Amino acid sequence: RSCSFTGFSTVQSRKLAKSLSRSSVRSRMSLKPPKAYNSLQKGALIWDPKPLQVKKIFEALKKGLNEYLEAHQAELDYLAGRHKDTKRNSRLAFYYDLDKQIRSVERYIRKLEFHISKVEELYEAYCIQCRLRDGATNMKQAFALSPSTKASRESLVELYKNVQECTEDMCFIEGALEVHLGEFHVKMKGLVGFARLCPGDQYEVFVRLGRQKWRLKGKIETDDSQTWDEEEKIFIPNLHEKFEIKVTELRGLATILVGVVTCDSINFFTTKPQAIIVDITELGTIKLRLEVLW
Repeated sequence: RSCSFTGFSTVQSRKLAKSLSRSSVRSRMSLKPPKAYNSLQKGALIWDPKPLQVKKIFEALKKGLNEYLEAHQAELDYLAGRHKDTKRNSRLAFYYDLDKQIRSVERYIRKLEFHISKVEELYEAYCIQCRLRDGATNMKQAFALSPSTKASRESLVELYKNVQECTEDMCFIEGALEVHLGEFHVKMKGLVGFARLCPGDQYEVFVRLGRQKWRLKGKIETDDSQTWDEEEKIFIPNLHEKFEIKVTELRGLATILVGVVTCDSINFFTTKPQAIIVDITELGTIKLRLEVLW
């Protein structure tokens, strides 16, 4: 196998290098990297792209956006039907109010369609860079196994640069894709613990998603109801991070760890609020109830 690459080192590797540089996503797309990716421009360590995770998020995101599109298209069809009936049988003011609603839904549908097309464009560019990086990596490995010559060493240097460029471009696209993930509105619904929860008990719940944090305290009242100092928090979805949930019991100055769990966010990209019940303890004696609306 190594022999088949040695005669191809000077010409075809340079062709590949040129094609990779022409395919650089930053030369074709005006991607402004988010703050988290600014280090790429300074030659710092590059984050390792996660193509499989990005694929899962892309598929979940596209499915959720299409659900929103279908729901608003159904609303538009309903309003359009009423619009025809109202034109014949109702007051002029009501007709114009209905017409305004139709125009508003039409504008929202156009925004959704643009959003979907932008996400698809970014993911297509991501897949191209991923394939180019895989191709350059395979060629680099093949050249490394072949007899060392000046031409092969030059090809290795070029291929190494191309792999780095493709990796950078993939990271930039990941950052651009995160901008289109929307928001998660997380609501606290309380703890469930049956005999484990007693009046007067105090708990602290700590929810983290990447660098985003939410710390809230709650108390079990005498009537078994619960009061919490916060009820809702907005999180910006992240391609790589999962929700980390930590629950501790507060006893005076002491704190007792109840449990730590992680929760994937892939299933949250949907039009309907998602009720989540998380087992905090290993035996499930204490559970945490949350609601997530995307």
